[in-house]
Amino acid sequence: MEVVVNPGAMFRLMVGVATIGLAACGGSHSARSNAAPAAIRASVATAQSLSVAQSVELFGTVEADRTAAVSSRVMATITAVPVRQGDAVKAGQVLVEIDAETARGQEAQALGALAQAQATLALAARNYERYKALTAAKAAADLELDMARMQYEQGKGAVEQAQGAVAAAASVARESKVVAPFAGRVAARLCEVGDFAAPGRPLVMVESGLGRRLVLSVPESTVAAAGLRVGAELPVSIDALPSAGERPGTVVEMSPGADPLSHSYTVKVEVAGADVQSGAAGRARLAIGARQAVAVPQSALLRAGGVTMVVVRDEEGKARSRVVTVGSPLGGGEIEVLSGLSGAEPVLVGLTAAPADGAPVEEVRP
Repeated sequence: MEVVVNPGAMFRLMVGVATIGLAACGGSHSARSNAAPAAIRASVATAQSLSVAQSVELFGTVEADRTAAVSSRVMATITAVPVRQGDAVKAGQVLVEIDAETARGQEAQALGALAQAQATLALAARNYERYKALTAAKAAADLELDMARMQYEQGKGAVEQAQGAVAAAASVARESKVVAPFAGRVAARLCEVGDFAAPGRPLVMVESGLGRRLVLSVPESTVAAAGLRVGAELPVSIDALPSAGERPGTVVEMSPGADPLSHSYTVKVEVAGADVQSGAAGRARLAIGARQAVAVPQSALLRAGGVTMVVVRDEEGKARSRVVTVGSPLGGGEIEVLSGLSGAEPVLVGLTAAPADGAPVEEVRP
């Protein structure tokens, strides 16, 4: 039996099937797009607008409270150096011994010159007494008496000068042994046995054992902004002692004006603690006022793909994600938000991932 298919009827049948299929697909898509996002449950905190203290870090080097470059006025050969770098020394302890023969010779010469001056003075004194008697008896002229008086006064002056020379020579002779001016330690040994000592040449560097100061160079604009002055308290940290944290410091010395080349002040801060060594690098934190900042709990931050976000509950109670830029932690679990929030916004905390935009928020109260 032969079946005859009408082409027009077949076309109408295919169009009807396609229309039914499209209607079915369209209905499914519309149903999906109209479905509301699932509600989320989360705790809510408020972005705080607060005042944050501003500060700058100043870098410097620790030095001893007292430092002395010990030298001698004796020009002679060094015979002994009984101390080494790092040795602890007491006040008056011998640091360097210098050949004393030259100094003793100079002292002997001074004593000889004093003896000659004293003998000359004794003779001048007797002559002066004689001429006073002769002049009273009209046996000598006034000029002769004046000459005798002049010789007597010159003799007294010569004796005083010779006595000063003896004292100076004795002082130099005593410096044949160079001693520590105060208790501390040897910071540097600058001579060896056989070297020639000369006036003004440093032989040993001595620094005090107690007392350390952090020397800072502070820009004049910072000094003005902070009102820095002697007696101000600054927290100080030592780079070599990171576990010790910050320690108290007090400004004990400050240059009267800024350096004309660097436009900065030299400030010395006394550092507390016997564990601080001279030469160490350190830093001081100087407060220079306050600024307004926005802070949120650190648990409100979400990070994904290198982007930091917070989820804000809008006025309709729905979740909205915002990209933010954060700064430094502020303590108490708070962190500063540099951009993205203006303050007073309710933010969701404790989320593990960003919810669908517009999802209803059910607040979880503690």
